[in-house]
Amino acid sequence: MIPTEDASARKREIEDKLKQEQETLSFIRESLEKSDQLTKGMVSILSSFESRLMQLENSIIPVHKQTENLQRLQENVDKTLSCLDHVISYYHVAKDTDKIIREGPAGRLDEYLACIAKIQKAVEYFQDNNPDSPELNTVKARFEKGKELLEAEFRSLLMRYSKPVPPILILDTIGGDEDMEVQEDVTLEHLPEAVLQDIICISAWLVEYGRNQGAHTQTLLISCRPLFQPQYNMPKDGTVHELTSNAILFLQQLLDFQETAGAMLASQESSSSASSYSSEFSRRLLSTYIYKVLGNLQLNLSNKAKVYEDPALRAVFLHNNYNYILKSLEKSELIQLVAVTHKKVEGSYRELIEQEIQNYQRRYKKHPSIPAWNFEQLKDKERQIIKDKFKGFNDGLEELCKIQQGWAVPDKEQRDAIRQAQKRVVSEAYRAFLQRCANISFTKNPEKYHRYSLEQVEEMIDKLFDTSA
Repeated sequence: MIPTEDASARKREIEDKLKQEQETLSFIRESLEKSDQLTKGMVSILSSFESRLMQLENSIIPVHKQTENLQRLQENVDKTLSCLDHVISYYHVAKDTDKIIREGPAGRLDEYLACIAKIQKAVEYFQDNNPDSPELNTVKARFEKGKELLEAEFRSLLMRYSKPVPPILILDTIGGDEDMEVQEDVTLEHLPEAVLQDIICISAWLVEYGRNQGAHTQTLLISCRPLFQPQYNMPKDGTVHELTSNAILFLQQLLDFQETAGAMLASQESSSSASSYSSEFSRRLLSTYIYKVLGNLQLNLSNKAKVYEDPALRAVFLHNNYNYILKSLEKSELIQLVAVTHKKVEGSYRELIEQEIQNYQRRYKKHPSIPAWNFEQLKDKERQIIKDKFKGFNDGLEELCKIQQGWAVPDKEQRDAIRQAQKRVVSEAYRAFLQRCANISFTKNPEKYHRYSLEQVEEMIDKLFDTSA
């Protein structure tokens, strides 16, 4: 049995622990009650806050929408005011530009042309929106006055700075021969660069608005001078030279002013017939002028081609340029105009093109051949000759393809024709050579020398003038 004292002590211990647990439980219960109260208070605060936010939102949204509408109205007002200012400015154009127009374009061409542009826009506005307004007549009159002063300035610049040049000196100049000796008493003076630019600018403006075609024609004739000055930037691939394209462009532009250009040439004639020249007479003079330009261009190209050390590249260069000239003449009315006085011009260019193709092929007409030896008893020297023939052909073919892949023949029809002609010449000679050597034992390693078949040779020639091959 447990002693009575121990039992009492054990009981007291248990009662103390029970009391502590009850106190702890009471503390927890009180804490939960407080937490519950705090939670209810927080929920109440959040609910109140949410309610106030909704009220605020309901108040702000209409204000925001009204603000957006006001901003949109403000933008519309600003746009309207800007449009009104733009429209009102047209009514002030005549007054704003009066001083500059009256003073003329001398010394202030850019500013003057800017004023003319404003007047032109005003004319267009009144024509589209208020054709019956008196302002339209005012700006029209101001625009016409501006044109007249521009024409007067153009004539003044030409008379002040240009001097008549004899036609023969012009033709000699565009010939581009550096060694040419010009008569001492005749000097070709260029217009000052600033004056030339003003003349070109005024001329372009007048032509755009349908006035004074003669002005633009004279500008073209002046601008053509630098086209034929010596140039050394030769194309490495033998393509069309910049000189050729510029000269053809000049002649094509001249077509738009045939009557004016012909009349100018006729006015420089000293013969009695020039005083009463007809349109046909002017046309024949212009035809002769263009033919001489083409002739001097041909001479200039021929001189430039001498820069190329390779005769084949020289031929390709001349072929490309002659072909470009002929195609350009055929695409425009130039061929008919030149034919007025030189009916065989087309045939002449075709002969030149064919001649350059032959010059190109002549460079590669040396092909392998062997004498009529006794092939059953070849000597070592004869065997070596055959080996050298094969090696020479192989090396020549590889060099030909390597170099000429970088050359250019822009015209596809001409490019294909040159390739076919080259294949025909090379293939026939190579085929005959292979047939002669077919049964000859000249080496223990025939594949070393017979490197290309006939088909492979033709495929290689098909890659000429093709940088992508």
